[in-house]
Amino acid sequence: MNSSSYGYNVSSSLTYRDSVSTAVAKNVIVLALGLTINYINGTLIHTFRKHQVFYVNPRYILFIHLVLNDMIQLTAAISLFVSSYVFYRINASLCCFIITFTVFTSLNTPLNLAVMAVECYIAVCLPLRHPQLCTIKRTYILIGCVWAFSAVSVLTDVFVILATEPVRLFYSTIYCERDNLFRHPISLEKRDVSYLIYLSGVWLTLLYTYFRIFFAAKAANSVDGNIKKARNTILLHGFQLLLSMQTFLGHILNNTFRKWFPKHYIQVLFVWYIIIQILPRFVSPVVYGFRDKTFKQYLRKYLLCTMRKGIP
Repeated sequence: MNSSSYGYNVSSSLTYRDSVSTAVAKNVIVLALGLTINYINGTLIHTFRKHQVFYVNPRYILFIHLVLNDMIQLTAAISLFVSSYVFYRINASLCCFIITFTVFTSLNTPLNLAVMAVECYIAVCLPLRHPQLCTIKRTYILIGCVWAFSAVSVLTDVFVILATEPVRLFYSTIYCERDNLFRHPISLEKRDVSYLIYLSGVWLTLLYTYFRIFFAAKAANSVDGNIKKARNTILLHGFQLLLSMQTFLGHILNNTFRKWFPKHYIQVLFVWYIIIQILPRFVSPVVYGFRDKTFKQYLRKYLLCTMRKGIP
């Protein structure tokens, strides 16, 4: 049996192959950005672990979960990008494993943002009930629920593959892309419907919490800096969600770019990849790592110490 390839269509985005110099340049850019962002996020996690003030606070626990989720997603996305140039096709089982983690973390991000917005709303609008409602135990339970919800969506696609595809698929090599792997009509239809319901729920949560904080501040004629900061934080979460949504609309946007930029489609697709897969992972450190005074105080120390160690 020849297991070197399988009858899966290669993405049309790769019908034109880059030159060697272009391919090297693209991979260097992606790896440099990815390593830089993961270094910053890794420093955030190290800062969180070293100080008790962070891991006894639900807000920082949710934040560091978002950062860790971003690191996993970024690593998986870059691995797929590099492998598409180095190997072009990889083993289908390995592809399924990487794609599963990528989709897991993609679904986790909006849900985590919604939970963080609710925590922010409780802290501002229900400050007396915040210690009872936002406990450490409940925070970890919510994180577990986020992963469980994502697992239901992803594992359904895996079960569809196991039930509909021949066993030889998992011993073959394919170009690793979600639509190329989860191609069954049931998976495609489920994806579109679930994304619509899922993102609508997250957006409604963000809008509700933002306007409740806005009207609470207006009713009290408050100029409290903490309330303004809470509103700005939810706005930043909305911006993060907008960036995350581009991942879910990737198959639609790819077709649109192909029609709008037929001659420069590959270049546009690479720029769009940077925008939706890499740069959003840098937003999380900005929201809390550099805006939060407490976190910034400790983070600056670790970043400066690392820089000084690098100087002879």
